[in-house]
Amino acid sequence: MARTLRWAPLLVPLLLPAAESRVVVGAFSEGTLEGWQPERFDGETAYRLSRVDGRRALRAESDDAASGLYREKTVDLTETPILNWRWRVENTLGRLDERSKGGDDYPARVYVVFSGGIFFWKTRAINYVWSNHQPVGSTWENAFTGNARMIAVRSGPEETGRWLGQSRNVRADYRRLFGEDVERADAVAIMTDTDNAGGRAVAYYGDIWFSGK
Repeated sequence: MARTLRWAPLLVPLLLPAAESRVVVGAFSEGTLEGWQPERFDGETAYRLSRVDGRRALRAESDDAASGLYREKTVDLTETPILNWRWRVENTLGRLDERSKGGDDYPARVYVVFSGGIFFWKTRAINYVWSNHQPVGSTWENAFTGNARMIAVRSGPEETGRWLGQSRNVRADYRRLFGEDVERADAVAIMTDTDNAGGRAVAYYGDIWFSGK
């Protein structure tokens, strides 16, 4: 089951003003899912707005399933290359071989998608994942497609049950992973999935936004 999102080639650019220094993609703390759409792969992960530790967030629960939510939004990475988000994972999934198709499951992941337009085979994605056991900072090709690359930004069960903030320079990551420059991103997606090896995972996603620094 390929992890390249089927809708990516159909994205319609929404160009943002160059002066904008903060581009909000997910405002879950405000209790809204405006602009987010479902994408189902195998079974259905349950997503709903919820509260945890007194904070509003998006709760994801996957039980032997894989589906995600995505938002189409073209972001100028020359102005706002930094992706920021908060997340919390309640459990990880053991020592899966995440580099294989049978182990391509993660308690939480945030995608950035770069559309190939009519050249759909050129559509690429960076997956920022909470890995089950891969070392933080490690990277690898997705087991289903070479057009998607994985980066472990958190790993293992030691920090589960805690809110953690993340920031990544998407443009710099793209250069490092694909050996080319990129000036825009076309969509962001989130997914908690447990369909390949089976199992159950619960995670929470906080607000997601791009910034200049």
